[in-house]
Amino acid sequence: MIIRSKAPLRISFGGGGTDVSPYPEERGGAVLSATIDKYAYGTLIPSKSDRIVIKSLDYDIVAKYRAEDLIFNGELDLVKAAIRKMRIKKGVDLFLHSDAPPGSGLGSSSTMVVALVGLFKHWLKKPWTNYDVSELAYKIERTDLGIKGGKQDQYAATFGGFNFIEFNGPTTIVNPLRINRDIINELGYHLLLCYVGRRKSKSILEKQI
Repeated sequence: MIIRSKAPLRISFGGGGTDVSPYPEERGGAVLSATIDKYAYGTLIPSKSDRIVIKSLDYDIVAKYRAEDLIFNGELDLVKAAIRKMRIKKGVDLFLHSDAPPGSGLGSSSTMVVALVGLFKHWLKKPWTNYDVSELAYKIERTDLGIKGGKQDQYAATFGGFNFIEFNGPTTIVNPLRINRDIINELGYHLLLCYVGRRKSKSILEKQI
């Protein structure tokens, strides 16, 4: 059995930062975002061994672990956290890569977590909704790993498309926007996405929060 998933990266048109606690709890936040035709990809192959094998093309890493040895040490911590959250005890091979380099500012880390949760959802036959997947991905990053940030990346990657996303305390509401295809094509024609190097969003958020 081979299970594959992909989740789209996103760009944000406005409201960034209003999804980061404590702003949504105190004032309520909202973002306008859209996903693009660049993705994070995951492949899951169950194995008969007791090892969890992770192959990351983006970081050029091949790592092997036992379930009880998944310690956060700076190497593939997002993947380890997702595996621990799912309480995976079986052997499995994971192959991961993204169309955008890490730290590109397109929500690539959160998008990869969403792709991972999608793999486990199908493998474990979980009846999760898009909201469930988004919240799981959020908790893996923000709660389990303590990475500072908001919620828009996880929700954008899970729902896809153009969305107006509202944040009110613990409640998140995704409002899909019905936009004429001609307008989307025109917008895509006039947008240019440039890579200007890796940005350190973690250090920026630590100064702001």
